[in-house]
Amino acid sequence: MRPTLILAVLAALCSSPVMSQSPSPSNVAPWDQPFLPPAPAWDGASRALLRDASDPWVTAFEADAEHDESPNYADTRAWFDRLDAASDLIRIEQFGVSPEGRPIYAVIASKDGADFDPSKPVLLAQAGIHPGEIDGKDAGMMLLRDIAFNGKDDLLDRVNLILIPILSVDGHERAGAYSRPNQRGPRIQGWRNTATNQNLNRDYLKLDQAEMRAVRGLVLKYRPDLYVDIHVTDGMDYQYDITYGYNGENGVWSRSPAIARWLDDAFKPAVNAAMEAEGHIPGELVFGVGDDPRAGLSDGGLGERFSNGWGSAAHVPTILIENHSLKPYEQRVLGTYVFLEAAMRRLAVEGPALRAAIAADMTLRPAEIPANFASDPTPAYTRTFKGIRYEMYDSPASGRQEIRWLGEPDPEPWALPFYGSRPTLTLQRPEAYWVPGHRADIIERLRLHGVSMETLDAPRTVSLDMLRLDEPKLGTRANEGHVPVTVAGVTPERRDWTFPVGSVRVPTDQPLGDIVVLLLEPQSSESFFAWGLFPEVLSRVEYIEGYAIAPLAEAMMAADPALKAEFEAKLAAEPDFAANGDARLQWFYERTPFYDDRYRLYPVGREN
Repeated sequence: MRPTLILAVLAALCSSPVMSQSPSPSNVAPWDQPFLPPAPAWDGASRALLRDASDPWVTAFEADAEHDESPNYADTRAWFDRLDAASDLIRIEQFGVSPEGRPIYAVIASKDGADFDPSKPVLLAQAGIHPGEIDGKDAGMMLLRDIAFNGKDDLLDRVNLILIPILSVDGHERAGAYSRPNQRGPRIQGWRNTATNQNLNRDYLKLDQAEMRAVRGLVLKYRPDLYVDIHVTDGMDYQYDITYGYNGENGVWSRSPAIARWLDDAFKPAVNAAMEAEGHIPGELVFGVGDDPRAGLSDGGLGERFSNGWGSAAHVPTILIENHSLKPYEQRVLGTYVFLEAAMRRLAVEGPALRAAIAADMTLRPAEIPANFASDPTPAYTRTFKGIRYEMYDSPASGRQEIRWLGEPDPEPWALPFYGSRPTLTLQRPEAYWVPGHRADIIERLRLHGVSMETLDAPRTVSLDMLRLDEPKLGTRANEGHVPVTVAGVTPERRDWTFPVGSVRVPTDQPLGDIVVLLLEPQSSESFFAWGLFPEVLSRVEYIEGYAIAPLAEAMMAADPALKAEFEAKLAAEPDFAANGDARLQWFYERTPFYDDRYRLYPVGREN
């Protein structure tokens, strides 16, 4: 269908009886996608935060009559530059450059000047890692304005604030009205991926992208006590407008258990109360299971490629906010403002206790490290859930039953099973890893994480385990610019191995030791190997012809009865192998000194 015809269809839908369930015009902007479910009416107290269009510091979001506008990159930066020039409490710091050459910057609010008072906790709020989900930028603009001019400077008495208004600046500028069909506002939305077509919220561990390398540097510089990563959901409808979560919520397992307890006990109840007082419905981060809304909820995964998984492994308290995509943009932005203000006020009171929790978690050195989490098929518990009424109908388009959300809060709470995640692999913590100097790219990524390591200034021979990769398999499609690789297992081989100048010894006895293991163990689904960064070890260089190996194999059997018996046992046990002449000869080749000793030998050593 031509784009002009699609636009005509959308215009017709706006006045169609099919959309007769839509809420009042005051609750939905005329450019809303008319195919979206209606939004429940909302008139929260947080609307009092909006400034009048006549205010000289009104934001573009507030000035828009429908509160469905979000400014572009240039206008956002110009507004912040003006705020920086007008207030001693605000300063802008560039901390990176995007692939298309745009500065990536943070806006810092502090009474301390250029150097933070180390006794004050730091809140780092990040918006626009997915630029279509830009609520945090507009909420942050309002909050910083009110700190500078409207009586909220007391927030900085005991807390410092860093706002990244737009992390994926290139994606932010690939903007249009049709970027996110499942989301209600803003009117113009950025694109989910970067200029290099990467999803930054999959890059917290491998650190491929300039944007993520830059933000990691900012984290290392300021050491935030709380990191808030602001997104907008997809998926099912429900009553909650602001949902958020963190690894270890509700007492489940976490790599940072003390931090999770602080978030459970000291943070969540107070912040939820503050949001409810302003007319919002906060909820725990949820992801539906399957197509049936009542089938259950899941945690969405705990992988360290995401901010919440990385934060747990790095012992950086990290909250993932997912505002609800079907709520009006005004409601979501105001809810984010209330959340950020409440978080600052809570840090002001409970900051010392949070720092104590961080310090406790940084001392952990577990001998066994759970990894490769998958959804647990057994529900952990039953969760009370505030659902939205719905019905099923026969769709002539899909030829099956589809769901129609009705925009009406279900007065009866739902009781839904909650499915957590469980590890499918347990890794043993070694003393250290050795990375050869020729893999400067891997060493640089470890440095960007802030990992401590020893760099060799002279060659050194060490006795350690080198890992033979068992049954490596390439993925069938690319993922985030890589072809992933899996292995069935690894076989340690004790070797005396010489590492050249520039190689590094990476100890695991450090606060980031868990991250070291997850990155350097090839079986870890978050490892550099799993992302396809060691393809060279999968290439064979030398071969042997059949006319050479066949007589050699026959001589080997004649000279070694035990080898012959092993071969015959394999023939009897594996009919496919017995019928494959190439596989039979390959079996003998692998047992000769001609075979490539480094084929499938992982070049990172494990010191135990």
